[in-house]
Amino acid sequence: MGLFTRSPRSISIDAPLRVDAQSPVQLGADRAPWSLWADGMGKLAMRALQLILIVAVAAAVILGIQQITVVTIPLVLALILASAFAPVMSWMRRHGVPALVATLATLLAIFALLGGVGWLIVWAVRDQWSELYGQAEEGFQTVVAWARDLPFAIDQAQIDEWIGAVTDFVTSAQFGSGALAGVGAVANFITGLVLLVVILFFFLKDGPRMWAFLLRPFRGENYERAVRIGDKTVQTLGSYIRGTATVAAVDALGILIGLLILQVPLAIPLAVLVFLLAFIPIVGATVAGILAALVALVANGWVVALIVVGVVVLVNQLEGNFLQPVLMGRSMKLHAFVVLIALTVGTVLGGILGAVLAVPITAVVWGAIQVWDGDNKPARWARPKPNEAEAGSPERWARSRRKRKAVAEAAKHPVTQPVS
Repeated sequence: MGLFTRSPRSISIDAPLRVDAQSPVQLGADRAPWSLWADGMGKLAMRALQLILIVAVAAAVILGIQQITVVTIPLVLALILASAFAPVMSWMRRHGVPALVATLATLLAIFALLGGVGWLIVWAVRDQWSELYGQAEEGFQTVVAWARDLPFAIDQAQIDEWIGAVTDFVTSAQFGSGALAGVGAVANFITGLVLLVVILFFFLKDGPRMWAFLLRPFRGENYERAVRIGDKTVQTLGSYIRGTATVAAVDALGILIGLLILQVPLAIPLAVLVFLLAFIPIVGATVAGILAALVALVANGWVVALIVVGVVVLVNQLEGNFLQPVLMGRSMKLHAFVVLIALTVGTVLGGILGAVLAVPITAVVWGAIQVWDGDNKPARWARPKPNEAEAGSPERWARSRRKRKAVAEAAKHPVTQPVS
């Protein structure tokens, strides 16, 4: 094991030493014995091996989660919803409402809210579908007429060939196999939905008892840390979902008013879509604005479409600069770079649902780091330094250049002291 230790190894001498009493001999080494892992390359190799091991374990965990998404996704969604409604459950329990009654009331409220949103979308689309279909067909014919006037030649035969290719694909066996795969996806969705309801019921009813059971193996400082991380997780997820939902509702209401004034069809479904896509930071608002502008372009022309784009940009700017900082709080503030990286990783690993869950999971991880060593006491490596605010500022760089220049000038013209 001495090959992997940092401390010097002890050396035993079997043969007796004959030392003169008047000339003492010091048995000691000036430096530690040479080790394969003691130099810079050895330390770098050890760190590389540790990093490879961490990446391998993380990859194995991610692959395992992807194999059982029918369980992991409902589990995570149930945890988020339970955290969002935790204040409601606490209020009802403090006022003497039985746990079962409070849980059932909360579940009914959630189902009523989600069912109302779904019914609103279906009603608005069905009510305006014929009008939108006619406008979309007219818009398609306009695009076809525009394509004929392009500088490069596109004749009617090519257009008919493209339409025929799309029609053949819809009626082909490949499309049918895709439809069968869609039936399997629907079955998985129903299974996950039922599991989500069951898990959410138990989280709302017995969440504190379940968490206390999971904390039993921990002792001492580790127990206190686990308690802090659990409380911070519930607080972070609840604050994120409630704040995002409020911001999304304000965005949807503002855009709905603009679409109704401009008489854009499907204003209510588009507003609901704005609300749903707002749970994907940065990207969701852009996609919702593009869809609203496309509907306005098909139905009302390019002038109204440009006005819709202006309305969407104005609402998003007001929300991002005024509403979101107040509702989300400074503790929930993640840098835009971190949000983009989290969205990219989440989308690659989990698609649209991964993009929705990426930011709250990242916020939970950062929140756990913030309470790692105590309340409002981050882990040692994550604590800010005294001069961190100006570490990369131009003023600090200018002072560093002036200091280096002064040192260089002093080296060129050394000051000699007179000899007395």
